[in-house]
Amino acid sequence: MKKAIFIILALAFITGCGQSAVRSEYWDHDTMYKSWDHMIYSWYGYRHPTAADNQKSVEQGWWGIEVPYVPGQ
Repeated sequence: MKKAIFIILALAFITGCGQSAVRSEYWDHDTMYKSWDHMIYSWYGYRHPTAADNQKSVEQGWWGIEVPYVPGQ
């Protein structure tokens, strides 16, 4: 009986997490980082960014689509 309750709760938890991942579009991305340069920057380089880091981010599209700021919304 305890195993059945545990399995039901585990399935409910997994189903809930799966639905959240679908809504967040997590599964639409094949990787977390765009390139090795992006990963290295995210792990170590963000403390002291350089102009070269900025150029790489623009060329490789590290940060996705720019969302404009609209005051008052």
